[in-house]
Amino acid sequence: MLGTAVESFTPVGGGSICEARRARLDDGRTVFVKTRAGAPPGFFRAEAIGLERLAAAGDGVPVPQVLAHDERCLVLEWVTTGVPSAAAAERFGRALAATHREGADVFGSADGPGWIGSLDLPQGPWEHWPDLWAYGRLEPYLRAARKAGTVDKRTVADVEKVIAELPRLAGPAEPPALIHGDLWAGNVLWTETGAYLVDPAAHGGHRETDLAMLTLFGLPHLDRVLAAYDEAWPLAPGWRERLPLHQLHPVLVHAVLFGGSYGAQAGQLARQALRLA
Repeated sequence: MLGTAVESFTPVGGGSICEARRARLDDGRTVFVKTRAGAPPGFFRAEAIGLERLAAAGDGVPVPQVLAHDERCLVLEWVTTGVPSAAAAERFGRALAATHREGADVFGSADGPGWIGSLDLPQGPWEHWPDLWAYGRLEPYLRAARKAGTVDKRTVADVEKVIAELPRLAGPAEPPALIHGDLWAGNVLWTETGAYLVDPAAHGGHRETDLAMLTLFGLPHLDRVLAAYDEAWPLAPGWRERLPLHQLHPVLVHAVLFGGSYGAQAGQLARQALRLA
């Protein structure tokens, strides 16, 4: 697949769904190899397409180069990580704004199946962002969490109210932004020169979604990232108050995958979002 033999494999830390290895090739290169036993058809193709879309975003946040992929694995350029700094965080904020400015033709994607973690991610496309969020992000995962028994009746009712109120809760309309789609701190790699993005669920979405996920799970020098972003591309008034609305989807995903306290947290976020109505 790479036109050269593999000299050695070394396991590396990474996500909980795929196995990650560092591979040394006979031609001297070091690459990152990601595999998943029983991966559904198109799983690695979707990630490769997402990385390539993000890579095309001009002055956007860089991503590892896709070297090869098939139904069994994804092979990427090896990225040597470093320690985050305030200056790198500011560069990341400006570059993330540039990635989002690249835009998309639709809300959702026309690139075929998508995933977030191990769960199917509805791709649409949709004409309006509230429809994507209601029927592609909140309703499917609320239904799955309800089936799994990880959300109570009050949470179900409150998330359903959010879905019904989305046109009023969404804030000023914006065109589709090219977003990472799963932007928690673990998918930001810090290097000596700045940040790289990995493991995307890239699609046309709302730019506040990426910022909300960074805020939800934390990031080094987050205040610097957000300030630099807002300076490069000012956010619409009220964006901080809308963070719970955008955080509701990833927390519902966690409720489906992990249970625990995530169901209760989803209810809290829904009630916070409804205060905007």
